[in-house]
Amino acid sequence: MATGNTLHVEVVTAERELYRGEADIVDAPGADGQIGILPRHEALLTLLGAGPLIIKLRGAEETLFVSGGFLEVSNDRVTVLADTAEHAEEIDEARAEAARRTAQEHLTDVRSNTERAELQAQLARAISRIRVAEIVRSRVDRRRIIMPHSED
Repeated sequence: MATGNTLHVEVVTAERELYRGEADIVDAPGADGQIGILPRHEALLTLLGAGPLIIKLRGAEETLFVSGGFLEVSNDRVTVLADTAEHAEEIDEARAEAARRTAQEHLTDVRSNTERAELQAQLARAISRIRVAEIVRSRVDRRRIIMPHSED
């Protein structure tokens, strides 16, 4: 449970829970730019864009990739309902790079605005996944947050 100095954070998709625990700060990709959430933040409900979701706790951090969804803040609780999400370490950079190349190549043969929008969204997701993987790879001295295992 969150104390007056921390947030309780839950990050879930339809398939799984990626994070449940405390945080000093949550940095999320809002639909209109990055959003920083600190304890005692005002209530908020916002759309998420594609990008890094960074959860920090006492000098350690957990970096996730999210590709849309919702973020809600209420009473020192942050709930992220992501369309898709993965731990940065799970990102297959070669697959993300291939998806980026494919989307870029197909953009040259677009026949409709709908197709263009879909390909641009695919391209943005692939680029964001690559950037999240690069963030984690570049931080060799980074300490990860260790989540306690829940007892079911």
